[in-house]
Amino acid sequence: MIQPQNLQPGDLIGIVCPAGTIPAQNVQKCVEMLTSWGYQVKLGNTVGGKYFTYSGTDEERAFDLQQMMDDSSVKAILCGRGGYGLSRIIDRLNFSRLKSSPKWIIGFSDITILHAALQKNEIMSIHGPMAAAFNKGKEGEPYIQALKNILVGIPTSYAANPHAFNKLGKVTAPMIGGNLCLVAHMIGSTNSIDTRGKILFLEDTGEFHYNLDRMVIQIKKAGLFEHLAGLVIGGFTDMRDEPNDIGAGAYEIVQSHLISYSYPVCYEFPISHVLANYPIKEGGQYTLDVGATEVILKEALIKF
Repeated sequence: MIQPQNLQPGDLIGIVCPAGTIPAQNVQKCVEMLTSWGYQVKLGNTVGGKYFTYSGTDEERAFDLQQMMDDSSVKAILCGRGGYGLSRIIDRLNFSRLKSSPKWIIGFSDITILHAALQKNEIMSIHGPMAAAFNKGKEGEPYIQALKNILVGIPTSYAANPHAFNKLGKVTAPMIGGNLCLVAHMIGSTNSIDTRGKILFLEDTGEFHYNLDRMVIQIKKAGLFEHLAGLVIGGFTDMRDEPNDIGAGAYEIVQSHLISYSYPVCYEFPISHVLANYPIKEGGQYTLDVGATEVILKEALIKF
């Protein structure tokens, strides 16, 4: 995998909205904090733009993102928000210049599709907080600080509480994943993710329990659980119905489909659509240690 360079003081960070719309004022706090870190900020034309639920037409969103990727003065790209729309434009994007001059691309939710395309081009990226997360004050600081650490090259290490469904074990492997709905959505497409020998992480929000069950079944039948090194289950937040409608909660549903696998699995890890959302290097090497009293996920130092 190609790892982008660490950011330096004075570097330029671009902010774009390749999917859903976001009011320009909702990005202001993010701009102020990035500036306080010593960076310059360039706003794409899609920031504050609106075309129905999108930040612009398909053409406008693809053009804005492509410009940021191809601009050699931009050293990192932060997606303003997720929402919906990347699957409409992903095949319009050209990654050749980005591959020869890689930069960090940051985001989650619908941005999972972009991360998957970057994986196909062997470029690492960051599944992590977007512009709205910079508005969360002190409670959001650990997750924003973790993003800053990745950008400057400081290895990250995260901890989580044990869960009754956890499968104990320790493994070191590349991490890949993102939003469960999008991972299932990409199965059979050119950007379907390759999970073999990797630590897969999944999270989602706003789903019905029956649809969660259906997507997990689809992922299992497509073989994405078969040859994993490990599995990290993040938050399943703001479910749209009650567990008693289907007879099981979100984690019970997931766990019921994983009984036959022996690799380490942890549940309720702080990767989610809510405040608790630690950034992960897509394609980066991590050590997952699922212990009886604590779960540790930390970057693995690679010796060349």
